[in-house]
Amino acid sequence: MRHTHRWNFGIHAVLSTVNAVGVRTAKQDAALRRLASNIVLVAALVLIAAKVWGWMATDSVALLTSAADGVVDALAAAATFCGVRFAQRPADSLHRYGHGKGEALAAFTQAILLAGTAIMLAAQSIWRLIYPQSITAIGLGLAVAAGGVAISGLLAAMQGWVVRRTASTAIAADRTHYLTDAALNGAVLAALTLTSVTGWRRVDPAFALAIAGYMIVAARRVALMASRQLLDHELPHPLRERIQQTALACGGVQALHDLRTRDAGDRVFVEFHLEVAGHVSVDEGHDIVDAAEHAIAGLFRKQCEVIGHLEPAGIRDPRLDDRVRLTE
Repeated sequence: MRHTHRWNFGIHAVLSTVNAVGVRTAKQDAALRRLASNIVLVAALVLIAAKVWGWMATDSVALLTSAADGVVDALAAAATFCGVRFAQRPADSLHRYGHGKGEALAAFTQAILLAGTAIMLAAQSIWRLIYPQSITAIGLGLAVAAGGVAISGLLAAMQGWVVRRTASTAIAADRTHYLTDAALNGAVLAALTLTSVTGWRRVDPAFALAIAGYMIVAARRVALMASRQLLDHELPHPLRERIQQTALACGGVQALHDLRTRDAGDRVFVEFHLEVAGHVSVDEGHDIVDAAEHAIAGLFRKQCEVIGHLEPAGIRDPRLDDRVRLTE
């Protein structure tokens, strides 16, 4: 009995330490998300001003495409700014799973904005291909495009570092925007250079049309990423297998079924039914489930909520696994 009490105390001490470390890490990640969203919002406004100025001076449809994408970037940055802060709200009586999907909602909003802007710019590019116009002040346009490439590249690099630390869906979507923006400004740079060298008036709208197509592809990628969280997509199969193997490796565990997982943005949720020998007491069974939950939570860097349901081994009751198998 004394040995059991010491073992129980040890488990709870380890869990308390892990939870404390997890809280500190979560706070650091939240601060990084907020800082990144602040920097990006300010940079987006600066880029818009520069690109609109450049478009008005040059009348380049490729630069107009870049300016319009900059407006989308600013709206996306605002969505990220709000989404990141909403997602960090603690669970409440109406949202007991937390507010983590706020980031995915912000990312999906960005995808819609990006796709809508791309369609309008594609139409403008086609019009300019049919009725070409001359471009003026090409030197200014080249300077604006080069500055856009540099700033967008730096922002994407910063956001990539933050995403690796925090796995933020909204910032990952915003990073896709700025990678698109860097490529877009590079295309504008190439279009203006070719126009300056060759004098061909259709080079500019042709590049703009290609950029609009790239924006649509990027919007689709962001929408798919966000929809995985919004629709409670299961974690990848290799990770699910690892979760099962980790639980089964815990002492006293005989089987596991009805495993359900989902990524809510700021945290991961894992639920399962754990089977133990029928003669095990409730206290011993509870300790076994606690150990399995702790081991599974250790697989994730971000906050993870693990819920195990204790069952006697061999019991046959209606199972989620059976219902899912019927749909396959």
